[in-house]
Amino acid sequence: MTKKEIVKQISEKLGMTQLKTKEIVQQTFDAIVETLLVEKRIELRNFGVFEVKRRKARKARNPRTGERVDVEPKYVVTFKPGKEMEERVRKLDLAAELAGVSATDGSDGNGAVGKQARR
Repeated sequence: MTKKEIVKQISEKLGMTQLKTKEIVQQTFDAIVETLLVEKRIELRNFGVFEVKRRKARKARNPRTGERVDVEPKYVVTFKPGKEMEERVRKLDLAAELAGVSATDGSDGNGAVGKQARR
């Protein structure tokens, strides 16, 4: 799903214009990023926790040449889903398996893959 699809879905649910909804969604994303930059952590109840963590420098190997390379330390964003999200995703997997549909392949159980199969 893309940001554009999220905006469309929310605007239809709330009866707002897509332009106004897009602005609200973008402001929300911007607020999350700004909070991560300043506070290094943001906890959204029933959703999850985004956190900025520092990865140490390490030695790695170039897969193409096999040459050893140094990887500099860097900051990365991690996400840990909240309990409610975790439970809902688990139920989704079980429901898909019981219906004979793989939750990861996007098929409808009969080999058809595409937008119709994902709905």
